[in-house]
Amino acid sequence: MTDAWLVVGLGNPGPDYAAHRHSVGHRVIDSLAEQLGEKPKRHKSIAMVAEGRFRPGTDRVILATLMCFMNLSGGPIGQLAKFFGIEPDHVIVIHDDIDLDFDTVRIKAGGGHGGQNGVRSTIDHIGADFLRVRVGVGRPSGQKDTAVHVLEPFTKVERETVPSLIADAAGAVEAIVLEGLAQAQLRYHSPS
Repeated sequence: MTDAWLVVGLGNPGPDYAAHRHSVGHRVIDSLAEQLGEKPKRHKSIAMVAEGRFRPGTDRVILATLMCFMNLSGGPIGQLAKFFGIEPDHVIVIHDDIDLDFDTVRIKAGGGHGGQNGVRSTIDHIGADFLRVRVGVGRPSGQKDTAVHVLEPFTKVERETVPSLIADAAGAVEAIVLEGLAQAQLRYHSPS
């Protein structure tokens, strides 16, 4: 039984991608690190990592953003899990999801990749038994390609809501760690 969780926010590296829908996972990690009062530090050139606890006496949380592109996420996640001795059932991956309406957060344990390449890569490296915090970015309208959609910034209207979306995703991670999967799902899947 481990007393630690590895929480990885998926996204593409660098400032050019920071505002894209695809990098919303990075923004959630930044929010969580700020909440813990920790500044992420470079870890073996594969990730930026911050460690802490949501409350004294609770499980340790290792927060990470990767320094590789989304479709290569699995290798670094596997390396971090091995380094910190964390089994897949204590790995939480935060990622954008076009199959969820914008401003929606859902929590899932295991399953397929749903076409999300970062999740696909993670499954290839550590199996499917990790937890996912799915952050809804919505589908593009009209004929716009979904790959183009996720590699664009949020619209002006969406940007007004993005801070609460990030806060909800961060809250979902905290609920998983402190209350367990079932309670977290009950809170974030129930209509408000």
